[in-house]
Amino acid sequence: MLRKNKILIFKYFLNLINGAFLVLGLLFVGFGAWLLLDINNFLTALDENNHFIIYISQILIGMGSAIVLLCLLGYLGISKEILWLLILYAVLLVFAFAVQAVVSALIFTMKEEVYQLWHDKINLIISEYGSKDKPEDISKWMIINALQKTLKCCGQQNYTDWIKNKNKENSEQVPCSCTNSTLGKWFCDEPLNATYPEGCDSKISTWYDVNALTLSGINLGLLASEILQVSLIISYFRHIKNRIYAEM
Repeated sequence: MLRKNKILIFKYFLNLINGAFLVLGLLFVGFGAWLLLDINNFLTALDENNHFIIYISQILIGMGSAIVLLCLLGYLGISKEILWLLILYAVLLVFAFAVQAVVSALIFTMKEEVYQLWHDKINLIISEYGSKDKPEDISKWMIINALQKTLKCCGQQNYTDWIKNKNKENSEQVPCSCTNSTLGKWFCDEPLNATYPEGCDSKISTWYDVNALTLSGINLGLLASEILQVSLIISYFRHIKNRIYAEM
C-alpha cells in the first residue's frame, strides 16, 4: 500500500510539472505565430524582408511544438506507466535542457542583431517619415510613433536626428510622438523644452537588457524544473520497476 501511495504522489507531481511545461509550449507557439503574422510590430518596421522575424518565429514555434510533443509523451508514460516512454521522456528532457541553455546565450547575442537592424533602418525611416509619396510606409511610421510615445524618446540619439527629414513644413517641427501632444498629425510645432530630450537608442538598450534578464531568469527557473522533473522520473521509474519485480 505504501509503494502504491508513493507512485500516486509521483504521478501527481510529475503531471503537475508536465502540465506547466505544456502551457509554456503553447505560449511559445502562440507568441511565435503572433510575431510572424503581426505586421505592426517594432521589428517589422526595421526588417523589410522579415528574415530576422521569421528566424525568431521559427525558433519559438519549433521549440513550443517540441515542448507540446514532449509533454504528450510524458503524460502517456506517466499515466500508463510505460517504462520505455519514461526513458524517452527523460532523455528528451535532458536534450531540452541543453537547447534552453543555448537559447539563454542567444538572448544576449541577439541584442547585437537587433541593434544592427535599428541602426541600419532608423535613418531611412526618419528621412522618409511623413512623405506623401510613401503611403505604403505608414505602418512603419506608426510603429516609430508608438515606440517614441511609449519610451518617451525622440530620434535615434536625440531630437536633432529629425532635422534631416524634408517632409516637415518648417525645420523646427518634430513628430508629435516626440512630445506629449495628442494631435493626430505626423509633425507638431512644439517648443524644445516640450520635446523628449533622450534618444531611443539608450531607451531600447535599457528595455532589452531588462527583458533579457527577465527571460533569462524564467529560463533558469525552467532549467531547474527540468532537473527536478528528470530526478522525479528516475525515482518514479525505479518504483514502477520494483513493483513489477515484486508482483512477479
